[in-house]
Amino acid sequence: MPESDAARSELSMHALEDMLACVSALETVDDPWLQARGIRLRVLRLDRIHPQISGNKWFKLKDNLRAAQAAGEDTLLSFGGAWSNHLLALAEAGRLSGLRTIGVVRGEASASPSPVLQRCADAGMVLHHVSRSDYRRKHESAFISQLHDRFGRFHLIPEGGSNLDGVRGCADIVPLLGLDDRSVTVALACGTAATLAGMLLALPRSATALGISVLRGEDTLSPQVGHWLQALGQSDPCAWQIETRFHCGGYARSTPQLLDFISGFGRRTGIPLEPVYTGKLMLALYRLIEEGRWPCGSELIAVHTGGLSACEPLSSVSPQ
Repeated sequence: MPESDAARSELSMHALEDMLACVSALETVDDPWLQARGIRLRVLRLDRIHPQISGNKWFKLKDNLRAAQAAGEDTLLSFGGAWSNHLLALAEAGRLSGLRTIGVVRGEASASPSPVLQRCADAGMVLHHVSRSDYRRKHESAFISQLHDRFGRFHLIPEGGSNLDGVRGCADIVPLLGLDDRSVTVALACGTAATLAGMLLALPRSATALGISVLRGEDTLSPQVGHWLQALGQSDPCAWQIETRFHCGGYARSTPQLLDFISGFGRRTGIPLEPVYTGKLMLALYRLIEEGRWPCGSELIAVHTGGLSACEPLSSVSPQ
């Protein structure tokens, strides 16, 4: 990257960080159902950070952008589907920071792209569609070499921004929780568990972290969290656990019960949820409260990781 371009990019990066630094305070969930059980539930509204760079996406991207600039790269390349929150956030962050972006999109190009991909393109992202079989090769060095042959030099960010830079950036979510030495459970939805791992780098010992997996099948996330913590030198995190019972059929799948819960929760509280991540998180918390997981007087904080800006219409989310 030429020196003048690097300086402009650095200035843009500082401006971007300043713009995204202010997050709405914790919002108490005003729900008679919770009050009757003596549970205090608050939500960290990361969905309010920015219309496109929403939720945890900025925290997973910011250190990746820094790494690209430090390496003198002016192009970022990553992966996602037609409704990818990650690609949308990357496209907008690249536009605002003066970096070129390339999105490798799962599936053939459509004559009518999704609104998310259209917004990515409007932000200047180059969209490169590949077949689903080729997309599965995204971790192979030979496939990455083909992308370099096509696009030249770029800084590679994995799908979802889930690498060590992304994990490290998510530690910066913790100060927004305003924790002290009180006992509190901090809960969030997990697709790769990078955000959970990052928060475990900084959560105090008085806290307990609860991840709600949105994936069907055996727990593959806990070993990944352990790997990231070891790689980043965190050998003594607070107590943590990943719950695997509330995936509602698997990633990007739903049930009528989940959709009904999201609708009712939004009407009662005014807090919007989506069915891929935050809806399953909140449904899990309510069911665990109903099971007696926490006694009367307990305090919970749910991290709203966004996803609303790139959420498919509810009718197009696959029912179980």
